[in-house]
Amino acid sequence: MTPLPDGTYDVIVVEAERGSDGELEIDLAITLGPRRGDVIRLRGRHVERGEVASTPEDPTAVLGVPGTLWVRGGQPTFRPEARP
Repeated sequence: MTPLPDGTYDVIVVEAERGSDGELEIDLAITLGPRRGDVIRLRGRHVERGEVASTPEDPTAVLGVPGTLWVRGGQPTFRPEARP
């Protein structure tokens, strides 16, 4: 798969697990635009700190969380939407 061009993407968490090192790993599906359906895997360092990054022992609690993926200089950052 080609890298995502710099830009902003609407995404939703479709998979989440803890890696062998304990770091959160999430798969994000792009929900709008020409890249809709593409799935991007990120590790915790690319997730803004907050509810998703500090998920309790069960990382599946973040499944279905929508958010925004920013790509700048080829570096992705995911910001989850705040839950009420």
